[in-house]
Amino acid sequence: MPPRRRTTAPQVNEAARLADELQAAGLTKSDIARIINRDASLVSQFYTRGKGAAFVPALTHVLAAVRTAGITDVGELADIAAPRITRRTTRSGGKARVRTKAVLITPTGTGTGRAGAAAIASGSTRLRPLIAEAARQGLRLAFTVRMPKTSYVHASGSRTDSPGIRRDVTQRADHTEERSYGSATTGGFDAADFARRVDAAGGDVTAAVQQWLVETGRIHADAHITHLEIRTWRPRN
Repeated sequence: MPPRRRTTAPQVNEAARLADELQAAGLTKSDIARIINRDASLVSQFYTRGKGAAFVPALTHVLAAVRTAGITDVGELADIAAPRITRRTTRSGGKARVRTKAVLITPTGTGTGRAGAAAIASGSTRLRPLIAEAARQGLRLAFTVRMPKTSYVHASGSRTDSPGIRRDVTQRADHTEERSYGSATTGGFDAADFARRVDAAGGDVTAAVQQWLVETGRIHADAHITHLEIRTWRPRN
């Protein structure tokens, strides 16, 4: 009989190993893709094609943030990763093209974008393309904000504050609260209206959302948003 060939398990590269540890900590491949601002298919290629070397420093810091600081918010982790991601270069020394979707809206109109503390400070501009595309497609929009409890005008869970809350009020250990405004049940908001508000604010999504909350009597004028999430969907006919 011919000698049996020894089969060796494919070697897992460092990016795949870090991705495994992040998944063991509760994140998904889609979460990891959003954290590094790339398409989810690239994360799969960490395993199948040995890619991901450029993301190792970012993923290392993200894993440390998850383990030591308990950070699980995808927007916050993306802020940690962003300055540690280096672009590949071409043979001529130029920056390689990044294969990524600027706006992730499904054919059904479903889209989600999040901004953590660092992105909030710069106006949550990463959310502007999502809102603009939602407006172009005639979608509806809802959002969740997180800020200190004392920033809200109405008591926690007040129907005056956010009737038809989709995700209810989430209270955090750091004395902040997440409150949701709009849902598919209540009809949400016209994305085009919010796109106009963002344009009027010079592209500052944080400022546009804060202005709406102040105008509608939901938060105090000196309130400070710490996290923001935008959700979109296609209205029912």
